[in-house]
Amino acid sequence: MLKIGVLGAGHLGKIHIGLILELPDIFELVGFFDPNNIHAQEAIDKYGVKRFDSLEAILNEIDCVDIVTPTLAHFDAAVSAIRKSIHVFVEKPITQTIEEANSLMKLAHEADIKVQVGHVERFNPAFQKALPHLQNPMFIETHRLAQFNPRGTDVPVVLDLMIHDLDIILSIVKSDIKRISASGVAVVSDTHDIANARIEFNNGCVANLTASRISLKNMRKTRLFQKDNYISIDFLNKKLDLLKLEDVQGEVDPFDVVFDLGKGKKSKKILFDQPEIEETNAIKEELISFYEAIHFNKTPIVSIEDGLRALEVANQILEKLKVPNIAFNDNIN
Repeated sequence: MLKIGVLGAGHLGKIHIGLILELPDIFELVGFFDPNNIHAQEAIDKYGVKRFDSLEAILNEIDCVDIVTPTLAHFDAAVSAIRKSIHVFVEKPITQTIEEANSLMKLAHEADIKVQVGHVERFNPAFQKALPHLQNPMFIETHRLAQFNPRGTDVPVVLDLMIHDLDIILSIVKSDIKRISASGVAVVSDTHDIANARIEFNNGCVANLTASRISLKNMRKTRLFQKDNYISIDFLNKKLDLLKLEDVQGEVDPFDVVFDLGKGKKSKKILFDQPEIEETNAIKEELISFYEAIHFNKTPIVSIEDGLRALEVANQILEKLKVPNIAFNDNIN
């Protein structure tokens, strides 16, 4: 069992506290630290957990830390933990700047501790179910649309929403990026509320990403096309659609859906499957994987390098959108 502390008791921090308490076989929740008295009292009232009065005090009592603070505080909190050889789980985006992420990566390697980044969609059960079917996608289309919520609008939608899909795509496509283009518009806030990015990879794969936080409905879908395969992942509703083309062998079954590809080419039949998805809590699953990375001394599923790469690509998109000096606020997490 690992002694763990939580930094940050805001909306997401309280969710993490509650889920850690549901994992008593692997974690002992020592307590939390949050300088915000309102957030802290809410956490105490709801969960009865101990509040520490300083970062230093809680770090002296734990083996690993769960950082769910505003992004601005990620770097300093993680550095303080690493210098005490404490393993780190840090919410996305990993840090405020690429320079901070690079520095954090160097410190983590020197200290030989585990750092996992909270790109939670990697643990979505629909995505986990799709993984064995993902071979070499050549076209990817993502839509991450959200109804308006003032929370988080002081940062561009690329860092608020699109970064989830960037991490997913970068984990799937095993190729360097050749070119990025992007466009976007600020509608109700001072930063981009809608953005579209096109990423071209050296292996020929193209990813087209759309993110909006002023949609009339919520949507989190990714569609992937690969040779003789179409895969649709619904992250919001946790559904997976699989469509596969196979050569028709022998006589055609009258119930088969068949594509006639023309003279001299074999016809293809369409096989459709919608596998059952086991209901799981993605945040709980990522916390379990953090424990396993420490306990079994293995690389976290979402490593510090993964977090850095997602942030780098997000910043390249922001450069295309001509967004200068991104400033994070207390609402990003």
